[in-house]
Amino acid sequence: MVQWAEDDFALPHGVFRLLTPQPTDGQIYLMYHGTSRNNAEKILKSGFRQSEDGMLGPGVYLSRDLQKASRYPIGHRDEDKVVIMVQVDVGRVKRIDHQNHPQQKTWHDHGYDTAWVPPNCGMTKSGLEEDCVWDPTRIKTLHLIKPIIIPDCSKFYIGVSD
Repeated sequence: MVQWAEDDFALPHGVFRLLTPQPTDGQIYLMYHGTSRNNAEKILKSGFRQSEDGMLGPGVYLSRDLQKASRYPIGHRDEDKVVIMVQVDVGRVKRIDHQNHPQQKTWHDHGYDTAWVPPNCGMTKSGLEEDCVWDPTRIKTLHLIKPIIIPDCSKFYIGVSD
């Protein structure tokens, strides 16, 4: 079992946490990117790169929800996972709130910088929000969040006498 927790710290000036239901154009938000430890090292060294494709087309996939990001990469052991906390200038945001949305993979061609999938809209299995940022230079890495491994205490026997 693992626990994910971010350090309590003062946010940089002008940066927002997940307090608003939808990212607002032109704002800067705290977001998270889940990846493997090995990929995190590469990202810290060389920066983020656009994925070639995905649910929202090319871009860097992030979430304002730590729990969403902590699930990635899917299929990896918890000990190999890490979440990168980032600051994102979202620019112009396009809401993609249903499957087969006409701009699901072409939002950037229409002048948008970020595509946003709202929670519980049927686009993600988890029901959690997802963001796709077209230009990696809009993303500033803040720090890594590593999982805290919690031992399974049910495996230990503690004898109690009457």
